[in-house]
Amino acid sequence: MKLSCNNNNKACVLQKHKSSIIKFCVMILTTALILRLFLSISSDFPPKFSNSFGVVDSFVPQQVELTTIHHDSYNEKCDLFAGEWIPNPAGPSYTNETCNLIETHQNCMTNGRPDSGYLYWKWSPKNCTLPQFNAQRFLETMRNKKWALIGDSISRNHVQSLVCMLSKVEEAVLFYHDEEYKSKGWRFLSYNLTMYVIWSPFLTKASIYEDINGVSTREIDLHLDKLDTKWTVLYENLDYMIFSTGKWFLKSAKYYERNKVLGCHGCQRQNLADLGFDFAYRKTLRSVLTFIAESNHKGLIFFRTSTPDHFEGGEWSTGGSCTRTVPFKEGEVKLKDLHNILRTIELEEFERAVKRASENGVNLKLLDFMQLSLLRPDGHPGPYRAFQPFAKGKNVKVQNDCLHWCLPGPIDAWNDVIMKMAVNV
Repeated sequence: MKLSCNNNNKACVLQKHKSSIIKFCVMILTTALILRLFLSISSDFPPKFSNSFGVVDSFVPQQVELTTIHHDSYNEKCDLFAGEWIPNPAGPSYTNETCNLIETHQNCMTNGRPDSGYLYWKWSPKNCTLPQFNAQRFLETMRNKKWALIGDSISRNHVQSLVCMLSKVEEAVLFYHDEEYKSKGWRFLSYNLTMYVIWSPFLTKASIYEDINGVSTREIDLHLDKLDTKWTVLYENLDYMIFSTGKWFLKSAKYYERNKVLGCHGCQRQNLADLGFDFAYRKTLRSVLTFIAESNHKGLIFFRTSTPDHFEGGEWSTGGSCTRTVPFKEGEVKLKDLHNILRTIELEEFERAVKRASENGVNLKLLDFMQLSLLRPDGHPGPYRAFQPFAKGKNVKVQNDCLHWCLPGPIDAWNDVIMKMAVNV
């Protein structure tokens, strides 16, 4: 006989409670099964990424030993300069065929580099969302602005990347260059955006003596207290600047202050005190950053830390090479002693200057691309700084470039970070 229920029927109430308990238990069991299934799937992430030259292992987060500094953050957890490289099947936004502004020594694809896996990675900061560079939005935001990248050949390397990415929307028009094409200026006419690269490897006044192959013929005369007029004459009229320097300070040089010789670095057969490159580097950065901090400039100024090379088995002039084809995992590499010296000086001088800049209303920010770059030994031209270097045989002696970066390549990610900081996407 079927039980007839009403609100006052105790048997009916018990039946309802029993039914509710059964439904609750089923729900718990179903949730547990779904959670277990999710965990079993997620254990396979991040996935391995295959490309034309093999399989890349997943990253295992560890600690890269770097001199640390507190970076500007968009929240307490976000650090744009700490993270890992993750697979990017979409690849770069431009190629050697879509951009004709790539200089020969960085044009790895045209020069015959046989592998292409180094093109399929993107920088993923810890606890941050980093959109990839949006050329259209950048150009719109920077309408009527003037940019300058000021420094050595790494700045030239970087500006090519930036201009190539922007040229996907509008071709850049070259309107200026110096005699050696080391300093250049482009305009994006529809947006009245001007982009300069200013070759000033020391940022201060320097007399450089080189032959046609770029080999020093005598010591550089370096004035530690006189800023290079190549950039100071433009300074007030620029809206955005990126300053950087570094490796040139390793060259033999005489150091001057108030037009008097203080000493030197690497000089021979001269009765001068060898003060070391670190002495000159600190003095120079203090001169430059003090000028910026006290300038009352109303734009946005970046100081970029120097970036590491990845020579193995020697250095530039002693047969060093870079043959790796995948990024390092965190913890697999440490900074060379030389890079640690440069980095320590950079961070100390920046910290000193940024406090003064803040007091004067100068917007000075740090671009600390050390870790981002350190993990990419695969991104250099190596022997492919020259066209078809092994055309005469695999055993031919070639010059390897493990300092500059292939274009396109890892240096493109610098622009992702810069856009986040300058445009705040």
